[in-house]
Amino acid sequence: MNQEQKLESVATRTPQGRKAVISREDVISAALKLAGPHRSVSTLSLREVAREAGIAPNSFYRHFRDIDELAVALIERAGASLRKIIGEARNRASMDTSVVRSSVEAFVEQLSADEKFLHILLREGNVGSDAFKYAVERQLCFFEEELCVDLVRLAKSKGTGIMQPELVSKAITRLVFAVAATALDLPFEKHAGISDQLERMIRMIIVGSQVLAEIEPNPAVVATEMASVRASLERPEL
Repeated sequence: MNQEQKLESVATRTPQGRKAVISREDVISAALKLAGPHRSVSTLSLREVAREAGIAPNSFYRHFRDIDELAVALIERAGASLRKIIGEARNRASMDTSVVRSSVEAFVEQLSADEKFLHILLREGNVGSDAFKYAVERQLCFFEEELCVDLVRLAKSKGTGIMQPELVSKAITRLVFAVAATALDLPFEKHAGISDQLERMIRMIIVGSQVLAEIEPNPAVVATEMASVRASLERPEL
């Protein structure tokens, strides 16, 4: 077969407008473009996603069993991308911009971002199937774990205590996502006010946990002291 025949053969196998080779990430990116601000990923059709990705419908199954598996992958992609954005914002915080402020601003900016990562998590966590809600819950837990690590690190660096950092990180995470859910349809002009409110509420939670750490005894310390007292009582008198 000469070169001209080979090219004709490839053209026959790959219709115009379709890609001969495509990755799993390409399919996810195509689905992400279709899942708009008010559209659930559960409403996407296989043919629709295949057309956006530029592949034949049958090629879809090389990467995903069905649309539900793609939807879960999309939720995981949204969560990982959003955590990266907010994590980078925390790392960029300087003397002029606090960690809380920079994190809140990065989060609220996602309300109007083109990628719609935040929209996907908020929507599927409320109206998605049980599998989608579970996938969103896993992402929220990842947010909490990363925030907890940062809260403990910041408390140590500043010499302040923090009461039950796991619970504090959960309270903050659930708060910001709940506020964001109510702000999805608000105009951009309202976003600055949302950032201000969120920053204040988060500071209240953190300061409250610091105060509690000072006035409430640490269970580990109490247990150590009680063990010491018991040991002294059991010690035979001289």
